[in-house]
Amino acid sequence: MSMEATYSVFAAMDQPMHHSHRPEWQPGTPFNALPALPPIDEIETRAILKQCVKARAALAELKQAAELIPDQRILLSAFPMLEAQASSEIENIITTTAELFEHLSAEQRATPAVREALRYRSALLIGAAELQKRPMCTRLAEIVCSEIKGIDMQVRRTPGTTLRNDRTGDTIYTPPEGEQVLRDLLANWERFVNEPSELDPLVRMAISHYQFEAIHPFLDGNGRTGRVLNSLFLVSHGLIGQPVLYLSRAIIARKDEYYKRLLAVTARGEWIPWVEFMLECVESTASWTTNKIAAMRALQVNTGEFVRTKCPGVYSHELISLIFERPYLRIADLVEAGIAKRQTAATYVDRLTEIGVLEERTTGQTRLFVHVKLMKLLTHDSNEYIKYGS
Repeated sequence: MSMEATYSVFAAMDQPMHHSHRPEWQPGTPFNALPALPPIDEIETRAILKQCVKARAALAELKQAAELIPDQRILLSAFPMLEAQASSEIENIITTTAELFEHLSAEQRATPAVREALRYRSALLIGAAELQKRPMCTRLAEIVCSEIKGIDMQVRRTPGTTLRNDRTGDTIYTPPEGEQVLRDLLANWERFVNEPSELDPLVRMAISHYQFEAIHPFLDGNGRTGRVLNSLFLVSHGLIGQPVLYLSRAIIARKDEYYKRLLAVTARGEWIPWVEFMLECVESTASWTTNKIAAMRALQVNTGEFVRTKCPGVYSHELISLIFERPYLRIADLVEAGIAKRQTAATYVDRLTEIGVLEERTTGQTRLFVHVKLMKLLTHDSNEYIKYGS
C-alpha cells in the first residue's frame, strides 16, 4: 500500500517514542483518542503573540507586493510551481523547477515524478477556485487530494494505515481508523478552521495543519494535501490574496524539525514549539517571497524597456507578460494567447532569441525558448540579476 509517510523522516533519526506523556497514545495503536480541537492548553503565550505580529506583518507586505503585479497570472505561474516542487520533494518526489516549467504544456512527455508535482500545482489553483464555492472542509480536502493523486480520493474506509521508520521498519504512528471516527474528527477540524475564534488565524492554521496530518484521512497524499490547505486557509482569511506563499521552502530547509515538532505534539502534547515553528516558517517565507516578487517586477520592467528599445516592432505588454508567465515558451503559446499568428509568433521569438532575452532549446521535435534570467531568479535564493543592456 502506498502511503505518504508524514513522519518518514524519522528514518534518519533515532527518536525514542516510549517516553510519551500521553498514555492514550501508543505508536502501534490507532490514535482514535486523538484530542478534538481546540487544544486545552494555553497556546498564545507572549512569545507566540510576538511571533504572530512579525508573521502577519510579513504577510501584509507580501499581499501588497503581489497586488502591485498587474498580471496576476505571472505570480500564479511562478510561485505555485516553486511550492509544487518543494512540497513534492518533502515526500521524496524529486524534480526540478525547470522540469516543471518545461513540461507545463507537455505533461504526457514528463516523468511520473514531474507529472505528480505538476498535479500539486493544479491542486493549489483548483483549491483556490473552490474557495469561491465552499469553505475549508472535508470535501475541499478530497478535491485537493484527488487532483494531487490523479485519482478519486475519499476519506479512508479500510484499516491498516501505519507510518513507519524507513530505516528500522518500526511503527512511528498509527492514525485513527474507522470512517465514522475519521469523519467526526474532520467535522471537528472543519468547525475549528471556520467558526469565529479568539485565536489568531496564524495560530489556528498551525494547529489545524497538525490536526489534519494526525487524522491522516487519506491512504496517500496527506502531507501535500495538508500543505495546500495551509495556503488555502491563508487565502480564505484574507491574509494573502492568491496562493503564492512558498511555505514549503521553509519547511524543506528545516525538514527534520518539521517532522520532529509534529510528532512531539502527538507524543507529548507539545503545541507551543510546533506553533512557533510554523509561525517562523510563515514569516521567513513571506519575507523571501516579497523580495522575490520585487526582483521579478524589476526584471520585468527592465526586460520590457530592453525589448522596446531593441525590437520596437516586436514589443508588446502582452508579450512581455507571457515570457514571465511561461519562462519555457513555445511558439504555440503566443498563438494561444492571441499575440500573433504562427509565422509572426515564430519571428517574435527568433528576434527575442537574437537579442539574448530567450535561449532556444530543442527537446525532441519541440522548440523551446527559455527566459534564462527569469529562471535563474526563480531557482536561486539570491534576488540579484544582470540587467539587459548592461
